[in-house]
Amino acid sequence: MPSQGSGKFERGYIIPIGGCLNSVSDRVAEEMRSICLTSKANALILNISEDPQGTELEQVLISNGFAQCETINVSSRQDASSPLTLQHLVGVDLVVIIGERPLQISTLIGGTSLAKQLRKLNADGTHVAGLYGAAALLSEHMIAGGNEANIPTQAGVTMAPGLGLTNRFMVDYHFKQQGRLGRLLTALSYNPFTIGVGIDDGTALFISPKDELQVYGGGAATLIDPCNLQYSSMGSAGSGDPISLFGLQMHILAEGARFSVGERNAFDEHWA
Repeated sequence: MPSQGSGKFERGYIIPIGGCLNSVSDRVAEEMRSICLTSKANALILNISEDPQGTELEQVLISNGFAQCETINVSSRQDASSPLTLQHLVGVDLVVIIGERPLQISTLIGGTSLAKQLRKLNADGTHVAGLYGAAALLSEHMIAGGNEANIPTQAGVTMAPGLGLTNRFMVDYHFKQQGRLGRLLTALSYNPFTIGVGIDDGTALFISPKDELQVYGGGAATLIDPCNLQYSSMGSAGSGDPISLFGLQMHILAEGARFSVGERNAFDEHWA
């Protein structure tokens, strides 16, 4: 379950972003700045990798209105448990987590003081974004890998514990890549409570404190909603067998489209 925080503040936004570059578009950066309700917003980039690479994201955020932005490299569990690392989180309005492989990121920070503090900060109003592999990390149930298939199959996905900022969404990235639909559907067959989200490169999904979603960027988000799932054959399937799923709903959200989880209602600003 997501952290309850102090209970004094509204939860911050959760922002999974698809892509393989350590940067975002100006449009996405502008929206991240706009949700920070302060005249001088500060951002922190957590570059989580055993071999940290350079990033241009810091300059993009500064160019789009953030007063301050710094990058911290986290390359070991010792880094993730260091009091010096945690000090950089003080007074931050937005945290952007960068990393290539979800399982590597969770191995480096899972269960550490850094992970616990990120959960508390998000519960108390700090916005947390995940870029590239870190987009999948934000969920409680994380897609760490899987088979390349367009249909769900038994044992077709590798799951692992994520950061746990939300249990309502399960995120996969690079969604235009072949085989991503199959593994997202397989993951949903394990946990039909969760809404599956596939995000295209260059696309950001802003998840509000009220679990209302809005899409920004040049691609789209594919939502798979199992709330009306009537039947799944996962329980009786053999290893590698295709899975039957009856009653799933699919929504494609391009920029400007919104989805309310509570009302199960989609809306597009161009739809009159």
